[in-house]
Amino acid sequence: MEQLKIGIIGAGAIGGVTAAQMADKGYDIELVCKHKEIADIIKNDGIEVTGVVNKKIKLNAVEKVSDFSGRKDIIMIVTKAYDMQQAARDALPFADENTLFVSMQNGICIDALAEIVGKERTVGCVIGFGGTMTAPAKLVKTSEGDFIIGMYDGCSSPLLPKLKDALETVSPVHITDKIYEELYSKLLVNSCITALGAICGLTLGKMLKIKKLRNLFIEIMREGMDVANALGIKVPPYANKIDYYKMTARKGGFSDFKRHLVIRVVGIKYKNLKSSSLQSLERGGKAEIGFFNGYIVSKGKELGIPTPVNDKIVAMVSEIENKSRPMTLDNFKEF
Repeated sequence: MEQLKIGIIGAGAIGGVTAAQMADKGYDIELVCKHKEIADIIKNDGIEVTGVVNKKIKLNAVEKVSDFSGRKDIIMIVTKAYDMQQAARDALPFADENTLFVSMQNGICIDALAEIVGKERTVGCVIGFGGTMTAPAKLVKTSEGDFIIGMYDGCSSPLLPKLKDALETVSPVHITDKIYEELYSKLLVNSCITALGAICGLTLGKMLKIKKLRNLFIEIMREGMDVANALGIKVPPYANKIDYYKMTARKGGFSDFKRHLVIRVVGIKYKNLKSSSLQSLERGGKAEIGFFNGYIVSKGKELGIPTPVNDKIVAMVSEIENKSRPMTLDNFKEF
């Protein structure tokens, strides 16, 4: 087979780092940047990655999906969750029946992606590494971590091992036949970190020093696990470190002391982490709360599972988005 032709939609921290490391290893990458000036910088001067990786590389970059130069074997969508479906629609003219579309959003977007491209072309991806953008085309890979990839609903494709090879130029990759469960595992931790950060505006370390917020962390997880049990899925530990069954056991299992200790350790290790939704709100954008806590709420309603804490969180973040509620620690007095 000829060299893979890979399109990456989204030149933020995750998309940009992925594109740069793949291109550095010789992959044929075309990166959609949303803004012409950023595309020009990447083409003419290069995309710069620092942190745990240090490299600067020029690669083919375009402003819009419609500017793709031709058909792609793999299309990675690294947009915000609420922009994913439109990006997939825009990319359809550059795909054939074998092209794989990879959802690289936080939250669970594979159902929505499959609606557009078909389940036989849909791949879910859990991203373990961290990154941030400091300026256009200047990115920091802040931490290492593995990818987990898998086809939607038990489908298969001969391109999946080739996708694994390509992504391994960035981070180690594991293929799973239970991608929904892996995505749900990350959704749970994101629902805690992202939601609480968006409500109060604090970094993770500062938040998790506060006992009341640690209790909310646990209650968000508990409701999410009630929904998972109703869905009939077994949720794997997140990053092999957070065992949701022990963390949410109402009787037996972990004592409150152990639960709080685990959460405090997370807060210390990632003390400077600022949630993605908080960063979006600070830039005047939208949070992705509907794809985290909102997903738990919607599935809970479908299954008759009460989710009062997540209901309240979704409503609060919506009010913060539309400027009818300030972002402040005082918001937690309402819980």
